[in-house]
Amino acid sequence: MENNTITKLKDLARLFLKLGFVAFGGPAAHIAMLEDEVVEKRKWMTRDHFLDLVGATNLIPGPNSTEMTMHVGYQYAGVAGLFMAGVCFIGPAVLLTGILAYLYIEYGELPAIAPFLLGIKPAVLAIIAGAIYKLGNKALKSWQLGLIGAVVVIANFMGINEVTCILGGGVLGMLWASGREGKTLRSFAPGLLFWLTGAGMKLTTTNLFLVFLKIGSVLFGSGYVLVAYLDGELVEKLGWLSKSQLLDAIAIGQFTPGPVLSTATFVGYQIQGWQGAMAATLGIFLPSFLFVWILNPLIPKLRSSKITAAFLDAVNVAAVAVMLVVTVMLAKEVLIDWRALVIAGLSFYIYFFQKKVSVVYLVLGGAILGWGLSLINF
Repeated sequence: MENNTITKLKDLARLFLKLGFVAFGGPAAHIAMLEDEVVEKRKWMTRDHFLDLVGATNLIPGPNSTEMTMHVGYQYAGVAGLFMAGVCFIGPAVLLTGILAYLYIEYGELPAIAPFLLGIKPAVLAIIAGAIYKLGNKALKSWQLGLIGAVVVIANFMGINEVTCILGGGVLGMLWASGREGKTLRSFAPGLLFWLTGAGMKLTTTNLFLVFLKIGSVLFGSGYVLVAYLDGELVEKLGWLSKSQLLDAIAIGQFTPGPVLSTATFVGYQIQGWQGAMAATLGIFLPSFLFVWILNPLIPKLRSSKITAAFLDAVNVAAVAVMLVVTVMLAKEVLIDWRALVIAGLSFYIYFFQKKVSVVYLVLGGAILGWGLSLINF
């Protein structure tokens, strides 16, 4: 392997291991942090291309922010970079989740994490808002795209799921550009392994892997949709997990940094120890590596056509619109007392007016401040 490639792989490892340990707050926050590191600081790609990747990632199954790290790795260092970036981003969350799963099974309870979450969540809101502002400025290239974005916001608030909103926005943009009905890009969700979902299937490591492989192959939208999939498959159909166990697993997925899908590691450990944890983790993330590997080289070709370029432009606006809706929903849940408001206000000020402060320190500072303010009761 050439020295230049090795240097690039080391760059990717350093960046994504760091993000893997501090990327709290869900997909929108992860993408915001990634944009800050890759577009703003390192100039590895333009904001336009970053937006194209965000839009395209929303059209395939899997965790969007994790797949974005893979896209960045592919762009920077080829296929080896794809795997380096993905593994380094996923690894810290999987490791921390596995340790917490061991403690949970061994001692029957979870560590006290609420004070840290109190500070992390408001800080993350500032990071997401910054990303929406910057990406939105790039995405809004015309009043037509602004109108499409507004329609997507309304549709998403009305309960239409993210994938439908984004695809619908893309189709509107394409039809607007072409003036006639055209072919749309089709997101692919293979019907792979659906025969595995029958009730009473025997619990083996292989079957556990295949169940999570199926979930990873058809999971669209936010990683939080995972809750419904896990409940339907593991609780209702197969009976391998109780609802209370699932809720504990989801709580850990919220607390640990990195992709929410690391919840699979916790669930796998609950069901079958370390073997189950490894099988579930590999199964749920493997499809993302394959989908990004296939999709990434196609994106520049999509830009070369006027119609598909219009589709991508509209998808990009729709993706930012969905991020906006997610942020509003998060704010309603997070900004519920004076502590959260104080941390959010400070984080907004630092993010927008103290440009040199890294988002990593913003998250860590929020966690420490949340812990400190939790000691004040009045």
